[in-house]
Amino acid sequence: MWPESSESPQPLRSGLTTGSCATACCVAAAQALLAGRQPQRVEISLPRGQQVELSIEGYQPLDGHPDKAFRAIRTATIKDAGDDPDVTHGATVYVELRLTDEPGVKFKPAAGVGTVTRTGLVLPVGEPAINPVPRQMMSEHLLRAADVYGFDGGFEVSVGVEQGEQIALKTMNPRLGIVGGLSILGTTGIVRPYSCAAYIASIRQGVDVARSNGLDHLAATTGSSSERAIRNHYGLTEMALIEMGDFVGALLKHLNKAPVARLSLCGGFGKIGKLANGHLDLNSRASAVDFEQLARLALRAGADEALVGQVKSANTSIEALNLCLQANIDLATEVCTDALNQAQAVLAKRQPQLALEVWAIDRKGHFVGHARSDNWQAGQKN
Repeated sequence: MWPESSESPQPLRSGLTTGSCATACCVAAAQALLAGRQPQRVEISLPRGQQVELSIEGYQPLDGHPDKAFRAIRTATIKDAGDDPDVTHGATVYVELRLTDEPGVKFKPAAGVGTVTRTGLVLPVGEPAINPVPRQMMSEHLLRAADVYGFDGGFEVSVGVEQGEQIALKTMNPRLGIVGGLSILGTTGIVRPYSCAAYIASIRQGVDVARSNGLDHLAATTGSSSERAIRNHYGLTEMALIEMGDFVGALLKHLNKAPVARLSLCGGFGKIGKLANGHLDLNSRASAVDFEQLARLALRAGADEALVGQVKSANTSIEALNLCLQANIDLATEVCTDALNQAQAVLAKRQPQLALEVWAIDRKGHFVGHARSDNWQAGQKN
């Protein structure tokens, strides 16, 4: 689960996706099976034309007598996500490649790669969780190898990740209905530091799965504490809970394409304060708590000059909140109101009818502020 990240700035190399890793394994395996070569490094082409090299960790024949040509081999590489906080960084991605008499490329999951069990994802139910771009990358490289080495058969590709089933528990795959392991992902082949592309993809998939299964009220949260608070408040099912982390902008922009009837946004007070200030990336590397803004909101809520000055000089957003609470100044509701307006401004471009509310929590996970749109449907728990 995505943790509530720090409000303090943190100090900030690109990496390669699991799809790129699997493609490199395919290239190495094809060379071993079709040319009798076992290179320690292989080069692959990424979707946007870049050429990159990856190291191959080993070659393991899967069948055949030592004195005869074999038709299946296992190759592996280590996933390097660069400086991105990716749970698969350092994982061993492997491919079991088998030659087939029938032309073409077929995909299967090996241990550590999940299977799709719910509608709403880009892949149909029952398919291995190997996304379209990685499939295309692997297919193109394998068919190119078949052409180069004069092979007129096809390939069966089983992609796996060592300890993938355990690693997947740290992702949203179980909630998305991807069981048994990780997804093989990537659209460009490259992991940009702190782009968190895989995480953002999971946010979108979470929305799509919920909509496909008929849910009309979703709750998006910045971390485990806010998720627990909103889940307990509404009694929402796991499928209705979207772990957006710091990426409120990615969530709202996707909802412009894939709307729901009602959306609850819930996060730590500092995070919601950033949204109130117009920030759509709530991570400390991209935005900071603006104490001048909090002071203006405190003034709007009725704070006197002395309290406004204390808020301006506070060390943390929670300190500013506590100062206002002690003076019976409802800073949190002002923050939630402005955050609601900022979120509505993004949604109003295409989804003006979406009913929206914003909740803020303190560090103990207690609600401290709330605001909702005028069109929030009746009959919901207050």
